[in-house]
Amino acid sequence: MNAKRPDGAWDPLQDSHSDRERAERQPLTPQTAHPAYRLAYADMDFLCREELRPVRLQLELLKPGMLLDEANVRSTVVMFGGARIPEPGGDPWAAHNETQAENLRAASRYYQEARNFARVVSEHSLKSGGSEFVICTGGGPGVMEAGNRGANDVGAKSIGLNIVLPHEQAPNPYVTPELSFNFHYFAIRKIHFLMRAKAITIFPGGFGTMDEMFETLTLIQTGRMEPIPFLLFGKEFWTSIIDFQALSDFGTISPDDPGLLNYVDTAEEAWDAISRYYEFAPE
Repeated sequence: MNAKRPDGAWDPLQDSHSDRERAERQPLTPQTAHPAYRLAYADMDFLCREELRPVRLQLELLKPGMLLDEANVRSTVVMFGGARIPEPGGDPWAAHNETQAENLRAASRYYQEARNFARVVSEHSLKSGGSEFVICTGGGPGVMEAGNRGANDVGAKSIGLNIVLPHEQAPNPYVTPELSFNFHYFAIRKIHFLMRAKAITIFPGGFGTMDEMFETLTLIQTGRMEPIPFLLFGKEFWTSIIDFQALSDFGTISPDDPGLLNYVDTAEEAWDAISRYYEFAPE
């Protein structure tokens, strides 16, 4: 059967759908009931075999890329940061003691700055029809939620790149539904974070945030990624956690490498830095 598009052209995608539907309607016999008879692309047990890992990697690269292209997303501003940081007045649900709870309550200012920053960026994005400088987060709670929420505040779309974790992580309610993706492979998720990025912002966070930060810094340092604005929100936090200058003084990074970092404390400072880099007037 030759499936046709509305313009009369043959549509192989529609043909594959038709074949799958026909296969599912076949009479039940010992042969058709056996897993060996399933169409390979409709056989989830087969696709999840270890030998199919290269195919799964390719699918995770292709699916979000194709849907982002169809949504005309050409560039992004990435927001990394802690899932445990509550909104102002919110419950520090991840705290294990009162000291941690107090720290996380104080850190709620970063939630607000993340939300403010995403609003400013998204207002600029809307001027391009929502194609450039689209907010992109990890899709979860905390700083990620603040980023998607800020975009939603001004009616802009935003991206959420979730990942399957031992403790279930659901997309926050502010991610644009058609731009909400789920990943199995951390590596492919990181590719999608960075391949369209025009700026990277790092808010206070834990191991995941630092993993994303150092991965990006390494790509820029080694020339595998074009230099872009790389902004650390919260100078007091980051300089107390990591002494980049000490790494340089010791000799394990180059003297110029700390210059890859730009510390900011407010949404306005961050947007000003991005605006200067791309030479357009900040709003």
